[in-house]
Amino acid sequence: MPTRHPSLPDTRLWRFALVLVMAVLLTGCGVNNIPTYDEQVKSAWAQVENQYQRRADLVPNLVETVKGFARQEQETLTAVVEARSEATSIQIDAESLDDPQKMRQFEQAQQQLTGALSRLMAVSERYPELKSNQNFLSLQSQLEGTENRIAVARRDYITAVERYNTEIRTFPGRLWHSVLYSDMEIRESFEATTENADQAPQVEFE
Repeated sequence: MPTRHPSLPDTRLWRFALVLVMAVLLTGCGVNNIPTYDEQVKSAWAQVENQYQRRADLVPNLVETVKGFARQEQETLTAVVEARSEATSIQIDAESLDDPQKMRQFEQAQQQLTGALSRLMAVSERYPELKSNQNFLSLQSQLEGTENRIAVARRDYITAVERYNTEIRTFPGRLWHSVLYSDMEIRESFEATTENADQAPQVEFE
């Protein structure tokens, strides 16, 4: 009696079931972790840029307000304007996140602006009318809030980069990286180049 072979629909069903089981097993083994964590890094970086841009947007009004009360502080005002120009001229896109040199340039430019703003705030101590000006007080409050948001965004980015880098360096992520994602490089994180760089600058005067 001839051997009975499975029908074509039965064969397709078994193949579909096998593919489904493999997909479930692969998902459970973290095959999608690397691209998922990479997207989280990009999202976290977008928030860093967003908060730095928010700070840069405050600078022109802040400079104009201080100028109205302290025109003789031209050197300090010019330093802030130039630092803002430098900080906004360096843009980091997703492809540049693993470029250590460009990341350092970006961070140094942002820190120069931080220093220039700190000096501008120190200057205002000599002008009681400026310190009591409502527009200045509002800008001061917004700047302080933005510095806090920058600190949080930087922390979240560092955490996302750490998660991503750890995944591609440890098992089983290291295996998936070598097989499927070998083109995805280690991501660059922030490096503290000044003391207490992870803390938001103090801009209160009380």
